[in-house]
Amino acid sequence: MAVMLWLELLIVSGHSTAAEELFEQPVPQPIGIVAFVEGPAWHPTGNVYFSDGANNRIMRRDRTGAMHVFRHPSGAANGLLFDLEGRLLACEGPGPQGHRRVTRTEPDGTITVLTDRFQKHRYAGPNDLTIDSKGRIYFTDPRYGSRRGLEILDRDGRAIEGIYRIDPDGSVTQVLTHEVNRPNGICISADDRWLFVVDNNNNTPDVPRAVWRFAVTPAGTVVPGSRKKLHDFGRGRGGDGMALDVAGRLYIAAGRTVASPPHETTEVPGGVYVITPEGKQVGFVPIPEDEVTNCTFGGRDLKTLYITAGHTLWSIGVRTAGFVPWLSRKATDTRVRPK
Repeated sequence: MAVMLWLELLIVSGHSTAAEELFEQPVPQPIGIVAFVEGPAWHPTGNVYFSDGANNRIMRRDRTGAMHVFRHPSGAANGLLFDLEGRLLACEGPGPQGHRRVTRTEPDGTITVLTDRFQKHRYAGPNDLTIDSKGRIYFTDPRYGSRRGLEILDRDGRAIEGIYRIDPDGSVTQVLTHEVNRPNGICISADDRWLFVVDNNNNTPDVPRAVWRFAVTPAGTVVPGSRKKLHDFGRGRGGDGMALDVAGRLYIAAGRTVASPPHETTEVPGGVYVITPEGKQVGFVPIPEDEVTNCTFGGRDLKTLYITAGHTLWSIGVRTAGFVPWLSRKATDTRVRPK
């Protein structure tokens, strides 16, 4: 009933045509139920990896649909991504089980710590990550939940929930500080020119829950004053993770089905929002489960969108292939050496 109501609302609002042009069917299909799911990443073997936050593990769904534990404990893993050599990267978050670091799983299964501190201070809670054509890794470092133990501060003693870049030599640079209130999802464009960041402070009223675009130099730094707001989610639950297709459109997991007072309303329905690099919304597909956390492209032709929401992994066919960095770019010598 809820799905049908959503479809009726889409038709009334005029988004149905755009959705039909982007997606192969009106609603996604559930393909696996685990616990609280996040950070999907697809592999050409047909495996989909995703984080199971409730049980502190990384799961693997094989091509038959069977579920396997890939890593346990995971250090409170959240965002996942394959690097340009096809090795799994993970943002490990805060909390009692969290390691507050970015790691790489080697082919033999060993864990390499890429970074766990910036200038000797522990991160707030690495959340999501992206990688450019040179193998430089950008990751967000917000803190959700308890504010205790924040170590990276500005000169005025304010906590920084920033964005960082790990270069191939292992060095780490802070590329954004207070330009984003609480950064979550992150993507870099295929030409390395634009950095897209989801800003979602979901427990403070009247702060931006927006999608920002920043210009990036060839050296990997953000151009000062280049911030542009592409989309504003208002008082609803803002965006979380996101993915890019080959046309440069952003697919953003966002919204809620049931309100979470006092700070998250249902004015933004739960689902995947599709916007252009200039900020025009051109599509939406509803997900009938809270919370919609992240998405990634996969499948043989990269025309399947995998979505994590609530306790479920979902999938839906799309008409435009996704941009998956390590499959869409030729890998060079981009091995990151830990410091």
